[in-house]
Amino acid sequence: MAKITYLEANGREHVVDVCAGLTVMEGARNHGVPGILADCGGNCACGTCRVYIDEPWLAKAGEASEVEAATIEAQEDAGPGKRLSCQIKVADELDGLVVRMPETQC
Repeated sequence: MAKITYLEANGREHVVDVCAGLTVMEGARNHGVPGILADCGGNCACGTCRVYIDEPWLAKAGEASEVEAATIEAQEDAGPGKRLSCQIKVADELDGLVVRMPETQC
């Protein structure tokens, strides 16, 4: 289990416990965290579950696949630390992870 903090663009914070093996997106959805739409249900196809991860967490979160990187690049707000939360598997080493959400997920 990992404690993950989801930060909305307006600064509102949601701290939830997410079971190992789920994705960061599933953790948000299971706890009613707003701001992660996940229109494709976690299939890495829509980019509506984008989050930003700070540098110290990037290695622990793993590298984006080619498909994820292409989906991210298709979004207007591409930038460093951007990941799709549906592609980040929760593990014990992610305990304390903070993910920041963009203003919109369109």
